[in-house]
Amino acid sequence: MLHPEQFLPAITTTDGGSDWREKIKEIDELGLKKVALFPTCLRKREREEMFSLLSKTSLKEIPFAHIRTDMDYSELDWLIDKYQTKVFNFHSSQEHRHFFDYTPYKGMLYLENIYSANFTEAEIKQWAGICLDFSHWENHRLKGEPQFEFISEMLKKYPLGCNHISAIVREPFIDNKGILVYGVHHYSKLSEFDYLKNYSLNYFSNFVAIEVDNPLKEQLKAIDYIINLMNN
Repeated sequence: MLHPEQFLPAITTTDGGSDWREKIKEIDELGLKKVALFPTCLRKREREEMFSLLSKTSLKEIPFAHIRTDMDYSELDWLIDKYQTKVFNFHSSQEHRHFFDYTPYKGMLYLENIYSANFTEAEIKQWAGICLDFSHWENHRLKGEPQFEFISEMLKKYPLGCNHISAIVREPFIDNKGILVYGVHHYSKLSEFDYLKNYSLNYFSNFVAIEVDNPLKEQLKAIDYIINLMNN
């Protein structure tokens, strides 16, 4: 059984124009005490603004955060100290250069499976385990790509620490990297999460973030839908 405590609405910063400032306003409007944080597309100055705005809300915890590989120790420590962050995920060094040596945080850092430049087994061994992005994994399955089986095998061997959930659409499209994809960071209808029924409950960790740029109010609806979908 899945439980609401496993799920987190997220402050996202996707390339598609996610309005993260409005999402931060929603925290108090909705009375939220916990969210996930995705400063994925923000440079240092914008992250400083984000952290300042978060500090002015009644938010208590950010259990799970995606880090950019240009984030320094002070940013990670701020999240840990102020918001009790338990797990971080980041991308492989094959996709984005790691500007800092993150080994002091090794026990908290999980590598995410992505569409391109997927991690190697050798790289997984350097960190705490895997951050499973369901939509990326489903994208490989729908396209019949070998990465699907590779991720399946890695999940048998290494710890699963956290998850991302985005939507899957019926008609694939070419993304800004020139890759044919089914996954989107904005859901139009809740049935775009039905693909999750392809996966065992064992693939859901204790930290499941909804990675869409929809308002937090709509993300909460998605969480309710997913829990009901998977538990029935």
